[in-house]
Amino acid sequence: MARRRRGRSSNNNQHRETPQNRRGGGGPRKALREPAPFARQTGYETEIPHEKLTIAQARKGTPAQRPVRVYADGIFDLFHSGHARALMQAKNVFPNTYLIVGVCSDELTHKLKGYTVMTEDERYEALRHCRYVDEVVRDAPWTLTPEFLKKHKIDFVAHDDIPYTSAGSEDVYKDIKEAGMFVATQRTEGISTSDVITRIVRDYDIYVRRNLQRGYTARELNVGFIKENKYRLQNQVDKMKETVRTVEEKSKHFVNRVEEKSQDLIHKWEEKSREFIGNFLELFGPDSCSHMARERRLCLCVR
Repeated sequence: MARRRRGRSSNNNQHRETPQNRRGGGGPRKALREPAPFARQTGYETEIPHEKLTIAQARKGTPAQRPVRVYADGIFDLFHSGHARALMQAKNVFPNTYLIVGVCSDELTHKLKGYTVMTEDERYEALRHCRYVDEVVRDAPWTLTPEFLKKHKIDFVAHDDIPYTSAGSEDVYKDIKEAGMFVATQRTEGISTSDVITRIVRDYDIYVRRNLQRGYTARELNVGFIKENKYRLQNQVDKMKETVRTVEEKSKHFVNRVEEKSQDLIHKWEEKSREFIGNFLELFGPDSCSHMARERRLCLCVR
Protein backbone atom coordinates (compact mmCIF):
# COMPACT_ATOMS: atom_id res chain seq x y z
CA MET A 1 0.00 0.00 0.00
CA ALA A 2 3.01 2.26 -0.04
CA ARG A 3 3.57 2.16 -3.77
CA ARG A 4 2.54 5.77 -3.99
CA ARG A 5 2.41 8.49 -1.40
CA ARG A 6 1.47 6.55 1.64
CA GLY A 7 -0.40 7.25 4.69
CA ARG A 8 -3.43 8.93 5.84
CA SER A 9 -4.54 10.87 8.83
CA SER A 10 -6.94 9.17 11.18
CA ASN A 11 -7.09 11.18 14.36
CA ASN A 12 -10.29 9.51 15.51
CA ASN A 13 -8.79 6.03 15.62
CA GLN A 14 -6.24 5.22 18.28
CA HIS A 15 -4.43 1.90 18.46
CA ARG A 16 -5.39 0.10 21.62
CA GLU A 17 -4.22 -3.14 23.14
CA THR A 18 -7.49 -5.02 23.75
CA PRO A 19 -8.48 -8.63 24.25
CA GLN A 20 -9.70 -8.62 20.64
CA ASN A 21 -6.25 -7.70 19.33
CA ARG A 22 -4.82 -11.19 19.30
CA ARG A 23 -2.17 -12.49 16.95
CA GLY A 24 -4.09 -14.42 14.32
CA GLY A 25 -6.40 -15.94 16.91
CA GLY A 26 -3.47 -17.42 18.81
CA GLY A 27 -1.73 -16.11 21.93
CA PRO A 28 -1.66 -12.52 23.19
CA ARG A 29 -0.39 -9.91 20.77
CA LYS A 30 3.30 -9.18 21.37
CA ALA A 31 3.88 -6.50 18.73
CA LEU A 32 4.78 -3.89 21.33
CA ARG A 33 7.45 -6.12 22.89
CA GLU A 34 9.00 -7.88 19.92
CA PRO A 35 8.99 -7.61 16.11
CA ALA A 36 6.04 -8.93 14.15
CA PRO A 37 6.67 -12.41 12.71
CA PHE A 38 7.04 -13.26 9.05
CA ALA A 39 4.20 -15.11 7.35
CA ARG A 40 4.72 -18.82 6.85
CA GLN A 41 5.57 -20.04 3.37
CA THR A 42 2.62 -22.43 3.59
CA GLY A 43 0.23 -19.64 4.47
CA TYR A 44 -2.12 -19.25 7.43
CA GLU A 45 -3.26 -22.45 9.08
CA THR A 46 -5.93 -22.70 11.75
CA GLU A 47 -8.36 -25.24 13.13
CA ILE A 48 -11.00 -22.54 13.49
CA PRO A 49 -13.31 -22.37 10.43
CA HIS A 50 -12.50 -19.30 8.37
CA GLU A 51 -15.84 -18.20 7.02
CA LYS A 52 -16.30 -15.32 4.60
CA LEU A 53 -17.12 -12.01 6.30
CA THR A 54 -19.03 -9.03 4.97
CA ILE A 55 -17.90 -5.49 5.79
CA ALA A 56 -21.01 -5.04 7.92
CA GLN A 57 -20.15 -8.16 9.98
CA ALA A 58 -16.53 -7.05 10.36
CA ARG A 59 -17.57 -3.60 11.57
CA LYS A 60 -19.83 -5.06 14.25
CA GLY A 61 -16.87 -6.91 15.71
CA THR A 62 -15.83 -10.54 15.65
CA PRO A 63 -14.90 -13.04 18.39
CA ALA A 64 -11.41 -12.70 19.86
CA GLN A 65 -10.32 -15.98 18.27
CA ARG A 66 -11.51 -14.81 14.85
CA PRO A 67 -10.01 -11.37 14.08
CA VAL A 68 -10.67 -9.78 10.69
CA ARG A 69 -7.58 -10.43 8.57
CA VAL A 70 -6.77 -7.21 6.72
CA TYR A 71 -3.98 -7.05 4.15
CA ALA A 72 -2.01 -3.94 3.13
CA ASP A 73 0.88 -4.00 0.67
CA GLY A 74 3.54 -1.69 -0.71
CA ILE A 75 7.20 -0.87 -1.16
CA PHE A 76 7.68 1.09 2.09
CA ASP A 77 11.02 2.55 1.03
CA LEU A 78 12.47 5.04 3.57
CA PHE A 79 9.65 4.13 5.96
CA HIS A 80 8.09 7.37 7.23
CA SER A 81 5.08 8.76 9.08
CA GLY A 82 2.87 8.59 5.98
CA HIS A 83 3.40 4.83 5.82
CA ALA A 84 2.77 4.45 9.55
CA ARG A 85 -0.45 6.49 9.45
CA ALA A 86 -1.81 4.39 6.56
CA LEU A 87 -1.10 1.21 8.51
CA MET A 88 -2.69 2.73 11.62
CA GLN A 89 -5.87 3.25 9.63
CA ALA A 90 -5.77 -0.27 8.24
CA LYS A 91 -5.27 -1.66 11.74
CA ASN A 92 -8.25 0.29 13.10
CA VAL A 93 -10.64 -0.13 10.20
CA PHE A 94 -12.49 -2.83 12.19
CA PRO A 95 -12.83 -3.35 15.97
CA ASN A 96 -10.88 -6.63 15.88
CA THR A 97 -8.22 -6.54 13.16
CA TYR A 98 -5.18 -8.68 12.44
CA LEU A 99 -3.01 -6.63 10.05
CA ILE A 100 -0.90 -8.45 7.48
CA VAL A 101 1.53 -6.29 5.49
CA GLY A 102 3.01 -7.43 2.21
CA VAL A 103 6.35 -5.97 1.12
CA CYS A 104 7.49 -6.36 -2.47
CA SER A 105 11.00 -7.64 -3.18
CA ASP A 106 13.83 -5.64 -4.71
CA GLU A 107 13.68 -7.59 -7.97
CA LEU A 108 9.96 -6.99 -8.48
CA THR A 109 10.09 -3.34 -7.38
CA HIS A 110 13.08 -2.44 -9.56
CA LYS A 111 11.38 -4.08 -12.51
CA LEU A 112 7.93 -2.49 -12.16
CA LYS A 113 8.53 0.78 -10.33
CA GLY A 114 12.16 1.77 -9.93
CA TYR A 115 15.24 1.59 -7.77
CA THR A 116 14.86 1.71 -3.99
CA VAL A 117 17.11 3.30 -1.38
CA MET A 118 16.63 0.54 1.18
CA THR A 119 17.14 -3.14 0.45
CA GLU A 120 14.23 -5.55 0.77
CA ASP A 121 15.59 -6.93 4.07
CA GLU A 122 15.82 -3.40 5.49
CA ARG A 123 12.25 -2.72 4.38
CA TYR A 124 11.01 -5.99 5.88
CA GLU A 125 12.58 -5.13 9.22
CA ALA A 126 11.17 -1.59 9.18
CA LEU A 127 7.65 -3.04 8.88
CA ARG A 128 8.25 -5.69 11.52
CA HIS A 129 8.96 -2.92 14.02
CA CYS A 130 5.86 -0.87 13.27
CA ARG A 131 3.43 -1.14 16.20
CA TYR A 132 0.36 -1.60 13.97
CA VAL A 133 1.71 -4.60 12.05
CA ASP A 134 0.90 -8.14 13.18
CA GLU A 135 2.58 -10.07 10.37
CA VAL A 136 4.84 -9.38 7.38
CA VAL A 137 4.70 -11.18 4.04
CA ARG A 138 8.05 -11.13 2.26
CA ASP A 139 8.28 -10.99 -1.55
CA ALA A 140 4.65 -9.94 -1.82
CA PRO A 141 3.00 -10.10 -5.26
CA TRP A 142 2.37 -6.92 -7.26
CA THR A 143 -1.15 -8.02 -8.17
CA LEU A 144 -3.24 -10.01 -5.71
CA THR A 145 -4.56 -13.34 -6.96
CA PRO A 146 -7.40 -15.48 -5.54
CA GLU A 147 -4.78 -18.10 -4.64
CA PHE A 148 -2.75 -15.61 -2.59
CA LEU A 149 -5.86 -14.32 -0.79
CA LYS A 150 -6.94 -17.88 0.04
CA LYS A 151 -3.44 -18.92 1.16
CA HIS A 152 -3.26 -16.14 3.77
CA LYS A 153 -7.01 -16.21 4.60
CA ILE A 154 -7.32 -12.51 3.78
CA ASP A 155 -10.74 -10.98 4.43
CA PHE A 156 -10.12 -7.43 3.18
CA VAL A 157 -7.44 -5.37 1.44
CA ALA A 158 -6.69 -1.82 2.61
CA HIS A 159 -5.35 0.91 0.32
CA ASP A 160 -6.24 4.46 -0.69
CA ASP A 161 -9.07 4.39 -3.21
CA ILE A 162 -7.35 6.28 -6.04
CA PRO A 163 -6.89 3.84 -8.95
CA TYR A 164 -3.34 2.50 -8.98
CA THR A 165 -2.15 2.12 -12.56
CA SER A 166 0.72 -0.35 -12.90
CA ALA A 167 1.86 -3.55 -14.58
CA GLY A 168 -0.43 -2.99 -17.57
CA SER A 169 -3.53 -2.53 -15.41
CA GLU A 170 -5.59 0.63 -14.95
CA ASP A 171 -6.11 -0.35 -11.31
CA VAL A 172 -4.35 -3.33 -9.70
CA TYR A 173 -7.07 -3.38 -7.02
CA LYS A 174 -9.98 -3.49 -9.48
CA ASP A 175 -10.84 -7.15 -8.86
CA ILE A 176 -10.57 -6.67 -5.08
CA LYS A 177 -12.98 -3.74 -5.24
CA GLU A 178 -15.45 -5.67 -7.40
CA ALA A 179 -15.34 -8.58 -4.94
CA GLY A 180 -16.32 -6.25 -2.06
CA MET A 181 -13.04 -6.90 -0.26
CA PHE A 182 -11.60 -3.38 -0.49
CA VAL A 183 -11.46 -0.90 2.40
CA ALA A 184 -10.22 2.62 1.68
CA THR A 185 -7.60 4.55 3.59
CA GLN A 186 -6.41 8.11 3.02
CA ARG A 187 -3.01 9.52 2.19
CA THR A 188 -1.04 11.88 4.41
CA GLU A 189 -0.29 14.97 2.38
CA GLY A 190 3.16 16.52 2.50
CA ILE A 191 5.19 13.37 3.14
CA SER A 192 6.24 10.60 0.78
CA THR A 193 9.33 8.64 -0.14
CA SER A 194 9.64 10.74 -3.31
CA ASP A 195 9.46 13.94 -1.24
CA VAL A 196 12.24 12.76 1.07
CA ILE A 197 14.46 11.80 -1.86
CA THR A 198 13.74 15.17 -3.52
CA ARG A 199 14.97 17.00 -0.42
CA ILE A 200 18.20 15.01 -0.44
CA VAL A 201 18.79 15.58 -4.16
CA ARG A 202 17.98 19.30 -3.83
CA ASP A 203 20.51 19.75 -1.01
CA TYR A 204 22.99 17.21 -2.38
CA ASP A 205 26.11 19.35 -1.82
CA ILE A 206 25.20 20.01 1.80
CA TYR A 207 24.80 16.33 2.62
CA VAL A 208 27.97 15.30 0.77
CA ARG A 209 29.99 17.90 2.66
CA ARG A 210 28.41 16.82 5.94
CA ASN A 211 29.28 13.17 5.38
CA LEU A 212 32.85 14.03 4.32
CA GLN A 213 33.20 15.87 7.64
CA ARG A 214 31.86 12.81 9.45
CA GLY A 215 34.54 10.55 8.02
CA TYR A 216 32.98 9.03 4.92
CA THR A 217 35.39 8.67 2.00
CA ALA A 218 34.92 10.18 -1.45
CA ARG A 219 34.66 6.67 -2.87
CA GLU A 220 31.84 5.77 -0.48
CA LEU A 221 30.02 8.93 -1.54
CA ASN A 222 30.79 8.35 -5.25
CA VAL A 223 32.48 11.74 -5.45
CA GLY A 224 35.33 12.47 -7.88
CA PHE A 225 38.71 13.96 -6.96
CA ILE A 226 37.90 17.50 -8.10
CA LYS A 227 34.52 17.61 -6.34
CA GLU A 228 36.00 16.09 -3.20
CA ASN A 229 38.60 18.86 -2.97
CA LYS A 230 35.98 21.46 -3.82
CA TYR A 231 33.78 20.25 -0.93
CA ARG A 232 36.73 20.05 1.46
CA LEU A 233 37.76 23.59 0.48
CA GLN A 234 34.19 24.77 1.11
CA ASN A 235 34.27 23.10 4.52
CA GLN A 236 37.55 24.87 5.34
CA VAL A 237 36.11 28.21 4.21
CA ASP A 238 33.05 27.60 6.40
CA LYS A 239 35.30 26.81 9.36
CA MET A 240 37.26 30.03 8.77
CA LYS A 241 34.02 32.00 8.58
CA GLU A 242 32.86 30.42 11.81
CA THR A 243 36.21 31.25 13.44
CA VAL A 244 35.94 34.87 12.27
CA ARG A 245 32.39 35.07 13.59
CA THR A 246 33.53 33.65 16.92
CA VAL A 247 36.41 36.17 17.14
CA GLU A 248 34.05 39.00 16.22
CA GLU A 249 31.58 37.93 18.88
CA LYS A 250 34.34 37.67 21.48
CA SER A 251 35.69 41.07 20.40
CA LYS A 252 32.24 42.61 20.67
CA HIS A 253 31.89 41.06 24.10
CA PHE A 254 35.30 42.45 25.16
CA VAL A 255 34.48 45.93 23.84
CA ASN A 256 31.13 45.84 25.61
CA ARG A 257 32.86 44.86 28.87
CA VAL A 258 35.40 47.69 28.47
CA GLU A 259 32.61 50.16 27.80
CA GLU A 260 30.72 48.92 30.84
CA LYS A 261 33.86 49.24 33.00
CA SER A 262 34.61 52.70 31.57
CA GLN A 263 31.09 53.88 32.30
CA ASP A 264 31.34 52.44 35.80
CA LEU A 265 34.70 54.19 36.43
CA ILE A 266 33.37 57.51 35.09
CA HIS A 267 30.29 57.20 37.29
CA LYS A 268 32.44 56.49 40.37
CA TRP A 269 34.83 59.35 39.48
CA GLU A 270 31.89 61.74 39.19
CA GLU A 271 30.58 60.64 42.58
CA LYS A 272 34.01 61.08 44.20
CA SER A 273 34.47 64.47 42.52
CA ARG A 274 31.15 65.71 43.85
CA GLU A 275 32.03 64.40 47.29
CA PHE A 276 35.47 66.10 47.17
CA ILE A 277 34.03 69.42 45.98
CA GLY A 278 31.36 69.29 48.68
CA ASN A 279 33.94 68.68 51.41
CA PHE A 280 36.16 71.43 50.02
CA LEU A 281 33.31 73.96 49.98
CA GLU A 282 32.32 72.92 53.47
CA LEU A 283 35.85 73.67 54.70
CA PHE A 284 36.83 76.65 52.56
CA GLY A 285 33.63 78.09 51.22
CA PRO A 286 32.52 81.79 51.91
CA ASP A 287 30.47 80.93 54.99
CA SER A 288 33.22 78.82 56.43
CA CYS A 289 35.86 81.57 55.83
CA SER A 290 33.69 84.27 57.57
CA HIS A 291 33.21 82.00 60.53
CA MET A 292 36.95 81.35 60.76
CA ALA A 293 37.69 85.16 60.60
CA ARG A 294 35.28 85.92 63.45
CA GLU A 295 36.82 83.23 65.61
CA ARG A 296 40.28 84.72 64.94
CA ARG A 297 39.19 88.28 65.96
CA LEU A 298 37.66 86.96 69.17
CA CYS A 299 40.94 85.25 70.03
CA LEU A 300 42.88 88.51 69.50
CA CYS A 301 40.48 90.50 71.72
CA VAL A 302 40.88 88.00 74.51
CA ARG A 303 44.64 88.46 74.38
